Amino acid sequence: QVQLVESGGGLVQAGGSLRLSCAASGRTLTMGWFRQAPGKEREFVSAWRWSTSRTYYTYYADAVKGRFAISRDDAKNSVYLQMNSLKPEDTAIYYCAATGRSIWSTEDKGYDYWGQGTQVTVSS
Repeated sequence: QVQLVESGGGLVQAGGSLRLSCAASGRTLTMGWFRQAPGKEREFVSAWRWSTSRTYYTYYADAVKGRFAISRDDAKNSVYLQMNSLKPEDTAIYYCAATGRSIWSTEDKGYDYWGQGTQVTVSS
């Protein structure tokens, strides 16, 4: 069982930036971020996937392309989400997700491990 611990959420004004971090207790091949706004379903934000050839791929939801950037530090079993040009509609609880498989999935059922979530609030 892999444990995920997120950090870095907070309150920021529109146009500002935040960096989320997620540390895993074990090795994973795919790590990603989802978010859930009040009254809405959880949605995919971004993911980092190592392929079997040690090439990596990154994926982004259309709503965050060009504003968010995902990165990974394998030495720390960690993934990061740099969020720039934040908008009020980015307000949500952000969840880190991971799996030991190399997958391409925007659905939460594709991930085996989940963090507790970190609140991101963007004021207008």
